[in-house]
Amino acid sequence: MARPLFVFLSLLISPVVSTISLAASPSSSSSSCPFDLTYVLTFPWDTSTCLHVDPKNNGTQQCCQTLLSLFGVGLAQHLKDTSLFELPDVNTSSSCLSDFSTKLSDLSIHADMVSTCFNSTQFVANSSSCAGIKTAQDFESKVGTMTPLDTSCKGDLMGLTRCGICRDAGFKVTSQLTNMDPKNSSECFYFTILYAAVFVNEFGPKDVRTASCILGMPLSSSGTKGSSNRDRTLKLSFGLLGAVTGILLSFLFFVVYRKWDRRRRENIHHREVVSSVRANVLPYTGAKWFHFSELEKATDKFSQRNLIGQGSDGVVYKGTLQDGALVAVKEIFDLESKGDDEFCYEVEIISKIKHRNLVALRGCCVTSDNSKGKRRFLVYDYMPNGSLSYQLSLSGPNRLTWPQRKNMIVDVAKGLAYLHYEIKPPIYHRDIKATNILLDSTMKAKVADFGLAKQGNEGQSHLTTRVAGTYGYLAPEYALYGQLTEKSDVYSFGIVILEIMSGRKVLDTSNSSILLITDWAWTHAKSGKIEEILDESIREGGPKRIMERFVLVGILCAHVMVALRPTISEALKMLEGDIDIPNLPDRPVPLGHESFQSSLMYGFTRSGRSTPFGSSIQV
Repeated sequence: MARPLFVFLSLLISPVVSTISLAASPSSSSSSCPFDLTYVLTFPWDTSTCLHVDPKNNGTQQCCQTLLSLFGVGLAQHLKDTSLFELPDVNTSSSCLSDFSTKLSDLSIHADMVSTCFNSTQFVANSSSCAGIKTAQDFESKVGTMTPLDTSCKGDLMGLTRCGICRDAGFKVTSQLTNMDPKNSSECFYFTILYAAVFVNEFGPKDVRTASCILGMPLSSSGTKGSSNRDRTLKLSFGLLGAVTGILLSFLFFVVYRKWDRRRRENIHHREVVSSVRANVLPYTGAKWFHFSELEKATDKFSQRNLIGQGSDGVVYKGTLQDGALVAVKEIFDLESKGDDEFCYEVEIISKIKHRNLVALRGCCVTSDNSKGKRRFLVYDYMPNGSLSYQLSLSGPNRLTWPQRKNMIVDVAKGLAYLHYEIKPPIYHRDIKATNILLDSTMKAKVADFGLAKQGNEGQSHLTTRVAGTYGYLAPEYALYGQLTEKSDVYSFGIVILEIMSGRKVLDTSNSSILLITDWAWTHAKSGKIEEILDESIREGGPKRIMERFVLVGILCAHVMVALRPTISEALKMLEGDIDIPNLPDRPVPLGHESFQSSLMYGFTRSGRSTPFGSSIQV
């Protein structure tokens, strides 16, 4: 499934933002906008997603997401000045949106885009918004004056690691608020973003580093000033060409014809893709071919209140089918760079799996026409208990018990064993982590999100220059050299075991240096203090030897040397006590060592880029 967007990222999240509907509440009669929108013309945001968008047609979603981030800068400034998250009344909101539309028109962006993306009641204060929060003081009274944001979202967030850590902190705060008010999760999400941009990060919302990571603002290298200069130059050129109207008309006719012909050929290609998916993949899996109208109805037209996850590669909505079944609908983004072949490959991969510890594909949907645009969807069963990452973030009586943790680790191991040994050729997941492990109504763990999965050759390693995965979970040999084997997943699984058993984060940034959970656990294990690795909530009253065995298996699976790791089959037998655990072999330089960190990050930045919305990186 998609990684939930805290808009850091990816949601700590390419940037992907959807419009947020907030109920209106009559207040004062003020009709002037309380904040200055001049920044729209000067801030270096990327206008390309909105310049050639017709608001009468579909395909406006990316533009609307960009405009929401852009308008969020003004709302953040309003929050800083007044301590209020939203505008006081409809008149004030209408005035701000009108000013916003005027500024966009100056940048040659269609004036109707604002009315298409937003409505006058969307940003108006309402007593039912996110647990009744109206002010920054209300927010702090709900989550506390010291939150994960305060330790994770300060300073320069342009780097992959720092922005990712900030994103994860945002997830936790949003989850905390959502537990108080499940019906208004989208408002809680947006409040968390604004609070982090205004009161946590010292650079403020108008700084490009803060806006890019926390607000998810797509940036332009040239800036809007350059865009305005180009627009003025273009107008002057058209004026000069007025003397040669005949040539201009001929040129326009040629352009229109080429555009029409290109769209015609694209539609033919898209229809071929639809036929290919239906004919070659779905008939053999029992998965359903959904019509777009079915998914639109199930998600209430992809309403923001049904948004349950967001990441660099798409968003996930909760939906209710006509028969009452709850589903998770994932819309795939970045289709231009991925292409239909990659979408079909992902569908084919997921269609091959059917196991109780893997989230199976229920169906998919492909639209390719002028009215709906090019859109791709995957439909899964809904997992009511969320992700393992969310469950590990809970405190007090809601913390996971030892039996639950034990069962989850074994569940994940069985799911991976199925992928590695029961499917020919084997499938390597490549992104095993806590956010990609979902929990059903009985807390059974299921491995999800096969967007980065890759088929391998049984018993052989695979070399690739396109490394994919999440920092902190990637096996060293894969991150540095592109060497992919089944033991790459085993390394990530070892990290997950240590997360579950300790309740700690994968990366500890409380000190000046970054400490990986593997180094921390190794230090305690070698000094004979394995009990200190265990989460405090399970230290008392549990079977100490069994819990220590699970910790040792986690350390062994996450060993730096690939040859010293067990296979997932061997790891499962160790967990279940069928075979003994060998003595922990020595390790080379710790992964958290400065020399290793610089080499690892060099491997990521050779040809890669930071993805503030998503939780994965691809090189």
